[in-house]
Amino acid sequence: MLATAQLQAGWLQHDFGHLSVFKKSSWNHVLHKFSIGHLKGASANWWNHRHFQHHAKPNIFSKDPDVNMLHVFVVGATQPVEYGIKKIKYMPYHYQHQYFFLVGPPLLIPIYFHVQIIRTMISRHDWVDLAWSLSYYLRYLCCSIPMFGLFGSVLLITFVRFLESHWFVWVTQMNHLPMDIDHDKHRDWLSMQLKATCNIKQSPFNDWFSGHLNFQIEHHLFPTMPRHNYHRVAPLVRALCEKHGIPYNVKTMWQGIVDVFRSLKNSGDLWLDAYLHK
Repeated sequence: MLATAQLQAGWLQHDFGHLSVFKKSSWNHVLHKFSIGHLKGASANWWNHRHFQHHAKPNIFSKDPDVNMLHVFVVGATQPVEYGIKKIKYMPYHYQHQYFFLVGPPLLIPIYFHVQIIRTMISRHDWVDLAWSLSYYLRYLCCSIPMFGLFGSVLLITFVRFLESHWFVWVTQMNHLPMDIDHDKHRDWLSMQLKATCNIKQSPFNDWFSGHLNFQIEHHLFPTMPRHNYHRVAPLVRALCEKHGIPYNVKTMWQGIVDVFRSLKNSGDLWLDAYLHK
C-alpha cells in the first residue's frame, strides 16, 4: 500500500511538473515542490532538469539522461556496435538481459536516484528543495519510529523504495527502451518523438497503473496536456501519423514488458558480435 501511494504520488508530481493541473503556472510550481519534496523526498529542480532534457531529445545519446546507462547497459543498435568495435567491456553485455533484473528495477530509485538527488541538491546549493526533501523524511520517521523503531523504519522505507522502483522502471522503460535509441539525427520534431515512444493499450487498469503514461506518444507531443485528455486526442494523432506514413506503435502491457527484455538481449548480441568479430 505504501509503495502504491508513493508511485501514485510520483505520477501526481509528474502532472504538476508538466504544468498540466492548474491554469496558473505558479500553482503548479508550488504544488510540484510540495508533492515531489514533501510526499516523495526528492527534488523538483533535479526532476525538471533531467526530465525536460528527456522530452526535448528522447532516446538521443548525450542529450537524454534517461539513456545514460553509466556503462552498465548498452542500448539500441548503435551503441553496442560502437562499444564492441572499441573493445569496451565494463560489463558482460551479452548477459545484460539477465542481470537487468538484479540491477535495473531493484536499484534505480533506492540507490541511483537517491544518491543523485542528494548530491545534486547539495552541489547546487538548492536549499529550498533540500528542506522539502528533509520534511518528507522527518514526517516519515516521526510517524514510523514509534511503531517500528529506527532500524525497522529504515528497512521499511528501503523496501517501499525497492517495490516502487520495480513499478517505475517497467512503466517507463516499456515506452522507450525498445524504441529507436541513437545519436541525434536531427529529425523533425514529430518524427523524433514517434521514433522514441510507443503506447500501451488503454484499459482502466493500464491508465491507473501507469498514471496515463501508457499514452506516451500523446504525452510527448503535448507535454502540458492534462492526462485525462490523452484518450481524446489519441485518435487524431494516430490519423495524422497514418496520413504521413509515420509509425504509431501501440502494444499490450505484456508485449511492452517482453520487448524490454528482448531489446536488451538484441543489444547485447550486437555488442558481442562486434566485440569478437569487428
